[in-house]
Amino acid sequence: MSKKTMTLNLTEAEMAVLEELCDKKDLSKTVLLRQALRLYQRVEERLERGDKLFFEDETSKEKAEIMML
Repeated sequence: MSKKTMTLNLTEAEMAVLEELCDKKDLSKTVLLRQALRLYQRVEERLERGDKLFFEDETSKEKAEIMML
């Protein structure tokens, strides 16, 4: 698979979040962004099928639907 290079402009706050997640997960920025892209793609596929996306609190079983634009 050939790879392409891109430039990504982030705000300082966005970069701080990216760096924090990379440190927390011990991943490079490239790997983390690739994982995020794949996750977004899976979510979009499920939403296009009419599925809903929820977070559920394990203790209370309370659910919150995630709305995507």
